[in-house]
Amino acid sequence: MFARSDESLYRALLDGDLRAFDTLYERYEAPLFGFLRRQLDDAAEAEDVLHEAFIAVLRERDAGRSARSFKAWLFQVARHLCLNRVRTRQRSAKATDGVAQVMSLDQLTAHPEQVLEQRQTADALKQAVAKLPAPLSELYHLRAGGLSYEELSDVLGVPLGTVKSRLHELVKRLKEEVAS
Repeated sequence: MFARSDESLYRALLDGDLRAFDTLYERYEAPLFGFLRRQLDDAAEAEDVLHEAFIAVLRERDAGRSARSFKAWLFQVARHLCLNRVRTRQRSAKATDGVAQVMSLDQLTAHPEQVLEQRQTADALKQAVAKLPAPLSELYHLRAGGLSYEELSDVLGVPLGTVKSRLHELVKRLKEEVAS
């Protein structure tokens, strides 16, 4: 049995199949929550926004909205809800990674010096991301959430060339920051 595409599940949802909604929710709950958690730096608030985003999916279903890329549309909805939360709390749109890093199986069996080096690199990257301006930090977290260049373009509402140039700038800044 093959997995159904997001778009076919969304079309099934539009036709009234609520099991399709369940499948989409299961598919995107973790990556979307991770994105929101990093954006809001508050797990409870991220969970609220996650549920608001999926409620919007159901609401739009009633309106008969069509989505070219479900994943991009879902992240776009979540991004807008997140920005609204940030504005409401009247704080800057600063993305931080508040999730504690979990050691992988490789790290548990690795030599202590390797583990230390990996932790230092991860800490340096985390600090570098925290120093990024909000638009680049958001781009980093969206890309880390698995969005393609085209989906990033849709979510951010900018041309594909702009996404590519911003990603280039992002990588350049992170390299410089981690190297220093």
